[in-house]
Amino acid sequence: MERNRQKELPKVDLPEPWLAGTDIDPKLLNLYADFPVRLKCEMVILCRGGEVEASVNLNRIAVHADSLVVLTPGTIFQVHRVDEDLKIYFLGFSSEYVKGNCSKHLIEACRLSSECAVLPIGAGTAAWLEDSYRLMIRLYASLDEKGRAAVIDNLFADIHLGIHMLCRNTGGGPEELTKNKQLFRSFARLVTLNYAHTRQVTWYAEQLQVSHAYLCSVVKEVSGTTCTDIISSMVIMDAKSQLKLTDASVQAISDSLNFANISFFGKYFKRYVGMSPLEYRLKG
Repeated sequence: MERNRQKELPKVDLPEPWLAGTDIDPKLLNLYADFPVRLKCEMVILCRGGEVEASVNLNRIAVHADSLVVLTPGTIFQVHRVDEDLKIYFLGFSSEYVKGNCSKHLIEACRLSSECAVLPIGAGTAAWLEDSYRLMIRLYASLDEKGRAAVIDNLFADIHLGIHMLCRNTGGGPEELTKNKQLFRSFARLVTLNYAHTRQVTWYAEQLQVSHAYLCSVVKEVSGTTCTDIISSMVIMDAKSQLKLTDASVQAISDSLNFANISFFGKYFKRYVGMSPLEYRLKG
């Protein structure tokens, strides 16, 4: 069982059903630079100052002051740069709680956030949201375990209704997508779910019921990069994460990413990273 857990991309969860706080140390966020983690919990983050550059699944994002970030369970998250003057508030719900509390507003929030993880909300809206976060932080601190359990359902419902309304009111909802953009996003979602099992572009084309050549053409047109590069970016992110955040052997990591043998994995990794997996693990 332990060996199977080591093969997975390292995960982040909350130790209790919900948690509210502020002023996460930039040094803590920088621990997630270069190697990503997969979130098991849900995090709703308000940025009031500074900037963070990160990747959310296959999308590179920049989080500026007066924006809201919604990271839903299953999100692969990696930090690239953090300002020293960063000021953020967060509200999180554990994976166990989220699993048992699926509402229409949660489903809508997940759908919307998959298209627009960062919502620019403006200084006015951010100011009253900051007051709300401060209230939630005080509420969390003043309640015992039983009291926190008593308020979580309403808190969860209200925050997701709020996300739904903010997405609609700020124009943050999904844009009207062209056929090609819809195909690209479907491809990106498939890659996020299946990169550890297959790296063959032909397989993805078959799942999307289009030809290999057509998929490659559309992905290049929409993203400016190739299908192979998108798949390999996910594979390498996962490999880096396991090498840095777990004690799984290189062989186990190779197996978890469905490489035929450790030699092939080593050559694949070196092609994209410029060093062997073991060299990368030992690098300071």
